[in-house]
Amino acid sequence: MTWKYGAWGRMAPIKGRALISLVFIILGATKLVGFASTVGYMASLGLPAPTALAALVILIEIGGGLALLLGFHARLAAWMLSLFVLGTIIVAHRNLSDPMQLTQALKNLAIIGGLIYVAKYGSGAWSLSRGSGCGCCDDGSCVCDSK
Repeated sequence: MTWKYGAWGRMAPIKGRALISLVFIILGATKLVGFASTVGYMASLGLPAPTALAALVILIEIGGGLALLLGFHARLAAWMLSLFVLGTIIVAHRNLSDPMQLTQALKNLAIIGGLIYVAKYGSGAWSLSRGSGCGCCDDGSCVCDSK
């Protein structure tokens, strides 16, 4: 049974992109609403220019999350977000002897795994930057309907 050619398979990429992108969109919006707290947290980490950095982080999270959700240059957005998430592990979740920090780091590694998948295989169906075809591939060389 090859489910990837059915309705579920055609919709799987948008479902996956939506679930991953929600993490970034919601966290970015939360940082925007609590901007002063976000700046304070950045400063507490000893990061330079915490106000500018907070604005950049919000832009990356919301902008990258929306790009991923919409499939707009999803491969580029996925790589960008992967590097961003790796950076958050290094900067904010480096104390792996703390169970909460370890949990956050492992969660972030799982998110990176999903993002690498999007970066490798593209946005799939329901994507703003797809080529023509059925949505199984980004370059238009679709094989879904031939099976």
